Amino acid sequence: MKSLSLEGNLKFGNLELLAKQVVEGFITGLHKSPFHGFSVEFAEHRIYNVGESTRHIDWKLFARTDKLFTKKYEEETNLRCQFVIDTSSSMYFPQNKEKNKLEHAILSCVCLMELLKKQRDAVGLSLISDQIDLHTKAKSSATHLRFILSKLEECLYDYSSKNKRKTDIIKVLHDLAETTHRRSMFVIFSDLLDDPEKVDDLFQALEHMKHNKHEVILFHTVDKQLEVDFDLGNKPHKLIDMETGEEMKVEPAEIRESYKKEINKYFNEIEMRCLDQRIDFMPVDIHENYDAVLLRYLLKRQKLN
Repeated sequence: MKSLSLEGNLKFGNLELLAKQVVEGFITGLHKSPFHGFSVEFAEHRIYNVGESTRHIDWKLFARTDKLFTKKYEEETNLRCQFVIDTSSSMYFPQNKEKNKLEHAILSCVCLMELLKKQRDAVGLSLISDQIDLHTKAKSSATHLRFILSKLEECLYDYSSKNKRKTDIIKVLHDLAETTHRRSMFVIFSDLLDDPEKVDDLFQALEHMKHNKHEVILFHTVDKQLEVDFDLGNKPHKLIDMETGEEMKVEPAEIRESYKKEINKYFNEIEMRCLDQRIDFMPVDIHENYDAVLLRYLLKRQKLN
């Protein structure tokens, strides 16, 4: 089992414990930030906005804090959130490092789940490759959350070239758009490493989700240093496609600039088209702290509320 350099190099054997450490520290930090509406009580209160009815103001809380909060009721608070994690072989990159893209996506997901649990929101999980490998409906029970954690821990194994998994995110997103309860929030973690010629097809699938009244947050998970900046030094390298096994010998210095130009063009197009379709595009470098992912999610929720 791999270990994570977080708060004493704890094992991935307890994802819930890791998530609680991150989330508790994050919420403590929010008390010192401009986002005072997100406190340990954010599941039940939100900041009062000028012009709203004063009927639901919590006056007892106002007496303690000198700030106006309104009470959130269950139908206002509850959300169906479907986490979608790309588990294709490319997500196990980089190998032999502190963490890979899939590990970062999984712990980010579990941290978000910990936040949602505090809000009594319903959570579902879809693990995808070139098919839907696991799909659960969104529920909020403790038993269901433990089941999701167990399935996520099963994904945390070392990559093996004998167990290559391809991705077909376009087909999978179309299927999920139809099989998931309408008006859900999809939170998708993927490296989006696919044929650039399929961008139109990708956005047809995302638009399918939007058409079915789903909110979409796309966490684009990459190793920026290696996959975007192509920082491989100047020695010759043999690159191996983790999904197909195809090999290529390269001189990094010779192709670095042209590679960076093309990969940035591809990723920038995805970001711009997400903006056009009102899809929240969240670039995530796996060397970022997990609280950056949490903050982006909360900012999205703030906009919705």
